Amino acid sequence: MGILTAQHRMGAAAVIMGASIMLSRFMGLLRDKVISWQFGASGEADMYFAAFVVPDIINYLLAGGYVSITLIPLLASRFQEDEQDAWRFFSCVFWWALAASVLLTGLAAVWAAPLAAWVAPGFSETQTARLASFLRIILPAQVFFLGGACFSALLFLRRQFTVPALTPLIYNGAIILGGLLLPVPGMEGFCWGVTAGAALGAFILPWMAARQDGLHVSWQWRHPLMGRFLLIALPLMLGQSVVMLNEQFLRVFGSLAGDGAVSLLSYARRIAQVPVGMVGQAAAVASYPFLAALAARGEAETFDRTLNAALKSSLALLIPCVMWMLAAALPTMRFIFQGGQFNAADTLASVPLLQLMLLMTPFWTAQMIIGRAFYAHGDTLTPALAGTAVTLASIPVFIFWAAPAGAPPIAAVSTLGVLVYALLLTEIWRRRHGSAAFAGIVRQSCQCLLLCLPATAAAWWAGERCMEALPLAPAFAALVALACGGLVFALCYALPAWKLAPELLAPLLSRLRRGAAS
Repeated sequence: MGILTAQHRMGAAAVIMGASIMLSRFMGLLRDKVISWQFGASGEADMYFAAFVVPDIINYLLAGGYVSITLIPLLASRFQEDEQDAWRFFSCVFWWALAASVLLTGLAAVWAAPLAAWVAPGFSETQTARLASFLRIILPAQVFFLGGACFSALLFLRRQFTVPALTPLIYNGAIILGGLLLPVPGMEGFCWGVTAGAALGAFILPWMAARQDGLHVSWQWRHPLMGRFLLIALPLMLGQSVVMLNEQFLRVFGSLAGDGAVSLLSYARRIAQVPVGMVGQAAAVASYPFLAALAARGEAETFDRTLNAALKSSLALLIPCVMWMLAAALPTMRFIFQGGQFNAADTLASVPLLQLMLLMTPFWTAQMIIGRAFYAHGDTLTPALAGTAVTLASIPVFIFWAAPAGAPPIAAVSTLGVLVYALLLTEIWRRRHGSAAFAGIVRQSCQCLLLCLPATAAAWWAGERCMEALPLAPAFAALVALACGGLVFALCYALPAWKLAPELLAPLLSRLRRGAAS
């Protein structure tokens, strides 16, 4: 009964995070729609997207995205043993994180010009100078992200998912408002919105929520657990995997593929990440506290069942979503982005990029969940080493083949890197912990894929007929094509699945029931 209760709580957490991520992805799409409408696939948009390379790398170097993973297990143990000492440990982590982020962002601001030339080697001198100014505006956001991640870790520890779920919504909303309302040239307003959104959504809101829940921060710079914390975090700081650097490679090598390539790759990636965020990220974030608790108690069999359930349910949701999106790539890009400065030629150029990136999404989701399984066992080194190996192997391919050949090969190498990384993590886990966590996953995925193939073909045909036959503006015809193709896909997939493999529909029905109940 306790196991079922834990799984139900994990499912409820996944619903909260999934809803948040879905809304944040929608806000992200709206943000990119505003950008594409005003600037299209242009050099100005390229500079904006490239401006995130250095701040994101600083975030990776400080393991900003993994503060919760490294901090939660240690902090949970200290709270159980000595609450006052737990607050001292938290304070020590917070102040060192804040100091390190201020130092690195300050140095990056001083060296913004040479860094801009390094991250965008294909840009002209004028573009590089403007990229440096964008970089100086965006850099302070990392201070707010890292400090706020410490507060969010406290909230996650206490199973309070609502406030962290609001962070990306406020962040994206501030970017949109900054771009639309600030009277500054070009995309500078969007850059100011980045820093404002990080301050409000990532730092101030979690701080206020943690404060209401008894937050105690003291001036503390030493603690016996800091050494262990650094040992856990160090692999995440130094071992940047192909997954973490995936977006940065698209920007860096995209700058060598001509004007507009960085923008097109960024727009396509934004769409491809929607199913990952709604399914994979939600499942990974929600499952981690439960996996960590099971690992700490040594309940190996229950751990394997929980990991298996997370993988199976995620892939059962994700594969049909991806197959439909492959069929609907053209109307999707046409409806979301075409208009203003983003013309029909840009839409056609972005479609193969989206389709290539969609192929990585099941593997992206799998590595996110399996990576959390390693982290739950206190092993941050293995995913870091595996990811670093794949990253180093992919760089020559990007340099010598993909970048000279254009945007589609860059997207293809990006996809291949994620696939190899996911398979490598799976094999390492199987050798160390056995294959129980992966029982039935390949069979279920192949079964799901086979049921999706006729539905994908039917959805593509229906969408094409709508766009060809309807005397509507391109955006409205694309919207009708999406609705019609989606309905055709749902019927052609769900009806056979209901008869032949009803277990494939169980995760969707369960999620719908939990969503309705909440």
